[in-house]
Amino acid sequence: MAEKWLVGVDLGGTTTKLAFINMYGEIQHKWEIPTDNSNDGKNITINIAKTIDQKLEELGQEKTKLAGIGMGAPGPVNYATGVIYNAVNLGWPDNYPLKDLLEVETNLPALIDNDANCAAIGEMWKGAGNGAKDLVCVTLGTGVGGGVIANGNIVQGVSGAAGEIGHITSIPEGGAPCNCGKTGCLETIASATGIVRIAMEELKKEDAAGELKDIFAANDLVSAKNVFDAARNGDALALLVLEKVSLHLGLALANIANTLNPEKIVLGGGVSKAGNVLLDQVKINFDKFAFPRVKKSTTLALATLGNDAGVIGAAWLIKNKSSIQ
Repeated sequence: MAEKWLVGVDLGGTTTKLAFINMYGEIQHKWEIPTDNSNDGKNITINIAKTIDQKLEELGQEKTKLAGIGMGAPGPVNYATGVIYNAVNLGWPDNYPLKDLLEVETNLPALIDNDANCAAIGEMWKGAGNGAKDLVCVTLGTGVGGGVIANGNIVQGVSGAAGEIGHITSIPEGGAPCNCGKTGCLETIASATGIVRIAMEELKKEDAAGELKDIFAANDLVSAKNVFDAARNGDALALLVLEKVSLHLGLALANIANTLNPEKIVLGGGVSKAGNVLLDQVKINFDKFAFPRVKKSTTLALATLGNDAGVIGAAWLIKNKSSIQ
């Protein structure tokens, strides 16, 4: 019997990444298409079905080659029904029946989960998690997302909103406003957006000086990458920003670890590309706040799959369902 492929889809607001993946989690083919969120997002599932058929034809493969399709979508998802909530960036109304529509359009069994959850699963299966059954994955990008895996299974929560690590309240009183409507969320500090905001606050002070100040003077803006590069070079202002960010992130991760006692915490997303200059400082603060036994048994690591984590994790949803039926 010929080996089946899994379809992994990582749905983003501007781009949809797709991959054919074998049962061992190895990508056979990957590509991407623009996400068309016009007309209330009605074309999204249609375009996914079309591009899968086109790719199969291009590769000379039949539809029977595919075992099913798994998708990571941005927003809270009801895993049991495949209904997605609050996906405003995609044009969809609330309570959108994504799983049902995807199955109708593709004629394949489908499973849907939150995109950060899928990234966590991907890292567990084939990335930095290296098979760890108790794992927390934190994606540090424009925002902060998270996925929690306990005993090899993703934690969904009663309404599909488990793992919203970015919305842990890091500053109880005051703090910057967050897109979720609260203030002082971890996302307002540890995301790329938050890092730039903190850097700008420091740069506006009269005594601001050094490499980061020079970059700002030349370009009238700075990026999170600028902050980490300057910190790596010993710039005092950048190091101060890094200290603030790593304090709040280390504290949040320690509190998560004290609750869950995971084997690994994996940091992914664009901000994690800062590498050890960030990870080392986060570890110092994690060790400061973690319960001793938790500190000893938890490894902090950088994600290794990059942009492939989402499609690999989405494919695992189908593989895992197939293996337990």
